[in-house]
Amino acid sequence: LSILLSLENAHEIFCHLDTVIVDEWHELLSTKRGVQTELALARLKTLRPEIITWGLSATLPNLCEAVSALVGPSNAQTAQLIDSHIPRNIEIETLIPQPIERFPWAGHMGLRLLPEVINAIESARSSLVFTNTRSQAERWFEAIQSQRPEWKNSLALHHGSIDKKLREKSEHGLKRGTLRCVVATSSLDLGVDFGPVEQVFQIGSPKGIARLLQRAGRSGHAPGKTGRLICVPTHALELIECAAARRAAKTGSIEPRHPLIAPLDCLTQHIITVACSGGFYEDEILQEIRSTHAFARLDQESWNWAIDFAAHGGRALHAYPDYARIINRFGRWYVANKAIARKHRMNIGTIASDASVDVKWFRGGRLGTVEESFISRLHEGDHFFFAGRPLILFRFDGLTAWVKRARKATSMQVPRWNGGRMPLSTLLSSAVVDLISTKESNAVQALPPEAKAVRPLLQTQAQWSIIPDHESLLIEQWQGRDGFHTFIFPFEGRLVHEGLAALVAWRIAHRRPTTLNLAATDWGFELSGRHPLHFDSHMWKQLFHPNNLLEDLLSCLNSTEMARRHFREIARVAGLISATGRTTRQTQASAGLIYDVLLEHDGNNMLLSQARREVLEQQFEFQRLSSALESISSKQIRIMKTSHITPLAFPIWATLVQSRLSTHNWLDRITAMAQELECSASPSPRTSS
Repeated sequence: LSILLSLENAHEIFCHLDTVIVDEWHELLSTKRGVQTELALARLKTLRPEIITWGLSATLPNLCEAVSALVGPSNAQTAQLIDSHIPRNIEIETLIPQPIERFPWAGHMGLRLLPEVINAIESARSSLVFTNTRSQAERWFEAIQSQRPEWKNSLALHHGSIDKKLREKSEHGLKRGTLRCVVATSSLDLGVDFGPVEQVFQIGSPKGIARLLQRAGRSGHAPGKTGRLICVPTHALELIECAAARRAAKTGSIEPRHPLIAPLDCLTQHIITVACSGGFYEDEILQEIRSTHAFARLDQESWNWAIDFAAHGGRALHAYPDYARIINRFGRWYVANKAIARKHRMNIGTIASDASVDVKWFRGGRLGTVEESFISRLHEGDHFFFAGRPLILFRFDGLTAWVKRARKATSMQVPRWNGGRMPLSTLLSSAVVDLISTKESNAVQALPPEAKAVRPLLQTQAQWSIIPDHESLLIEQWQGRDGFHTFIFPFEGRLVHEGLAALVAWRIAHRRPTTLNLAATDWGFELSGRHPLHFDSHMWKQLFHPNNLLEDLLSCLNSTEMARRHFREIARVAGLISATGRTTRQTQASAGLIYDVLLEHDGNNMLLSQARREVLEQQFEFQRLSSALESISSKQIRIMKTSHITPLAFPIWATLVQSRLSTHNWLDRITAMAQELECSASPSPRTSS
């Protein structure tokens, strides 16, 4: 749409447009793609004031905010909300492994339940198996294929790194009902009509209630039909997350999606887009832009900066003609020349891709892309598994990984993608605490089967420490052979916990010189070192105080380098660099050079402050982290000194071990510790303060 709006004949293209339909609005809403859509819709409204805009979504609780983002704040009051009020029948169940381990840890693929999953697949005509990461999808596809080689022609793999033609082949097979099973990631989350699909599997925790409902809705996709979803936990604690998600879904609790406010890189891109299509008068385009939810409060200073940035590249780049992209002729702004217009159209968009390389057959044909960080670690002749195929790396030239098919599928590496950083949502975290803190006997009897299955784990937790609840913050301290460990359980999701761990460690080191190791999961985080942290409740309150949060967080992180790397995305969207025909390394180098120039010669450049804000939000969910500190300030601090690692602390400790040791060593050590703790799982002395 943005490319069409950038054409000189955009007025003619849209002169007969009557209706715009935006499907799956929740998926765009909280991203820069949503802001790009808002600006494009506002432009269409200028070209065709009488157009009608429809937005569709099945999983949005904050409808008023979503409407405002779709049609603009001034039109939100007159917009109509239409609700079908037709209940959707969805059955959600969980496969419960036997026996339940009392000391679970992440890092599993859930393959322990592979036989049960295969049996369930055999009982249905067509199934979708959803995983949270592409690596997990590759593993599960390989595992199912190895157990049922006769399903070779009725089994498919689908994720965003696989070539589009291969993905479309899988989608057509699902629609026709010729595929028994497709293993997929969120690439099949959206509203695709796969009528033949009878059941959906969710491998691992759904991490969010909306995601659970979205994926369940891919089955029984017809009026009056029942959607069926089967959760497959990868470890015991995910049983609780699955049960909590189902309970929250039944009560209608769904996570909101909040639209972004005023990303200036998107604004700069849109200014040049409109300039390419015949130009604009400044007052008119400013009124149009302020009609959007994202820029409704755009101040004059930011607007003047954006115009100057598009016209001259800002103060630091003023002398370079390549950054003079728009020009003022008799009060109207136009694109500077046709070459800049062509370059701009080739780079329109807001989707930022990770450093990736193409994977191609040596004799021709494309399989998809993998991250450069993975493929660069391999040597020619190494084996790996990708796109559902065992492969041999034949040659890697920095741009393309040329591969051949491997004859055997043993000892294969699976690519890892950075997209796996999916934290537990706030609503689901709260629902998890509700479940595990249930104490009344009547309430315990009414618990879902998943929660009952993990009662031995929670009983051991209660014997060795206490069960976390909403009114208190649990801090456990344990001394091991390798030092002193402190486990803290805010239940705010992994990204927030990574930020909290870095923040608290920095504040501790600021009070006294110390070296701490950090680890985080969705349930809590760990600080470990050679010396104990002898802090009372008051001291811990001080370490968690929300004052000076932004300054302290920027100080404790390598925020300059993090913002420098993140600036690549902002620079590309704003048009400072072009990704067309260049490797990711070249693009990163160019963006880094521009970042350094702006930092030295134009320190108040608004894109620099945007980079710092975005990196904090994306890396640590800054707003949620701030809310977590506010919540902790009102809680009671419960400090428990334990003689063993407790069941809830064990996954955090295992994460730390995984990050510090080689594959063989960490697996042996975690397994040995789990066995040792199982033998010790009996009432043990404890002290509290």
